[in-house]
Amino acid sequence: MTRKNKQAAMELSIGTIVIVVLAMSMLILGLILIKNIFSGVSYNVDEVNNKVKDQIGKMFTDETKVVTYLQSDGIAKVTQGDDYGLAFGVRNNIQTQDFKWEVKLDDADVTQHCGVTAAQAQAWVITGRTGTLPISSGQFEAGLARFLIPEGQVKDISTCIVRFRLDVKKQDGTNYGISLFDVKAK
Repeated sequence: MTRKNKQAAMELSIGTIVIVVLAMSMLILGLILIKNIFSGVSYNVDEVNNKVKDQIGKMFTDETKVVTYLQSDGIAKVTQGDDYGLAFGVRNNIQTQDFKWEVKLDDADVTQHCGVTAAQAQAWVITGRTGTLPISSGQFEAGLARFLIPEGQVKDISTCIVRFRLDVKKQDGTNYGISLFDVKAK
């Protein structure tokens, strides 16, 4: 190899090393930025969950066993096509055990109110229809049920208010408590 070729090869090697170092630096900085963004988002979600759980805890009175957390005037206002999370709480006034819960339609006039069948209205509960909450004696736990009214399913939203019921049962299957709540289509 001539001196010119060796010098060109050396410049190419140094240039490649510089590019690799810069690329690795950018990759590391990018990963740090993404980590910071996701940790901030995760913190915000945890903060909102804790505030909702605190609000649910404040809703219990001495006799209350089951509560639903509705943000305004006791009605879950669900916009068609958007999902809606309904938070609820169960307080254990007896021995430690697993409580089973279920969200059920409790409105015989749903077709008259909303123009949908009972099966269609029950299908609005997309997650959290049933579940189990292990709760220590004297403590409470919160759960979440998600609703979604398909876009355009309810034609006349002015009359569409549907009653649902949250049933909570003890481990042995006997009733523990209920909470009634209304869902209004928007």
